[in-house]
Amino acid sequence: MAAFIATSARSVLTKAASFTPRLSSAFRSGSASWTQISTSGSSHFVPKTARFSTASGILYTKKGRPGPGQGFQVNFVMQDGEEITVQAHEGESLLDVAWANDIDIEGACEASLACSTCHLILDESSYSKLEEPTDEENDMLDLAFGLTDTSRLGCQVLMNKELDGIVARLPSVTRNAQQ
Repeated sequence: MAAFIATSARSVLTKAASFTPRLSSAFRSGSASWTQISTSGSSHFVPKTARFSTASGILYTKKGRPGPGQGFQVNFVMQDGEEITVQAHEGESLLDVAWANDIDIEGACEASLACSTCHLILDESSYSKLEEPTDEENDMLDLAFGLTDTSRLGCQVLMNKELDGIVARLPSVTRNAQQ
């Protein structure tokens, strides 16, 4: 598990900057285990249980994309009304599905729940099958442009059999508060 987290952390940090982080130590504090990730001149501690969304992208890169009828169908409706239908693996986030299929969703925070640039507007029937958004997701959704009653962050919606055929509309504009 630690190797998996370290690999995920390296991927996230490498995308964010042009340096290569290295795993330098680990420790246990109370009931949490922490891993130190060192980068050029700084180091950060992350929980060993931390989950990085890019991990699913790493997992599915090795598997390849599912063909028609092999995965779950996702229908992205672009800003101009064009509908793009793709296949997704079980457990894959809508953000990762979009990235894997070259659909233009930013995801500026790399799925760390620190922005709203993966904001999607879901169809009513799919939205009703999801658990309620967490407080953290709702906080980020409050920053989204064009918020609707069925808005969700693509990084927080994980594909499963119930969501097969989901329709996710891209909003006309996204707002990146990090810029």
